[in-house]
Amino acid sequence: MVDEIKSVPPDAGKLASYVERIERLEEERKELGADIREIFAEAKGDGYDVKVMRQILRLRKMTPADRAEAEYLRDEYKKLLGIAE
Repeated sequence: MVDEIKSVPPDAGKLASYVERIERLEEERKELGADIREIFAEAKGDGYDVKVMRQILRLRKMTPADRAEAEYLRDEYKKLLGIAE
């Protein structure tokens, strides 16, 4: 098993640099998450449905083909469950 471990020359400075960069990015991500929550709270205060907004955001990330497939499957499942409009 020891033979499988890749021998890498130790470089404390480089390792510390990687760790610090990751920590900095994690902090930025945390701050961005707080900013996003504030925007959702603001939208909710203006009367928007945050749950629907999150669904719209997911749809906007999809390609048109993926979105069409998801909508088709949703409609088919609704028919199977007897809740189609």
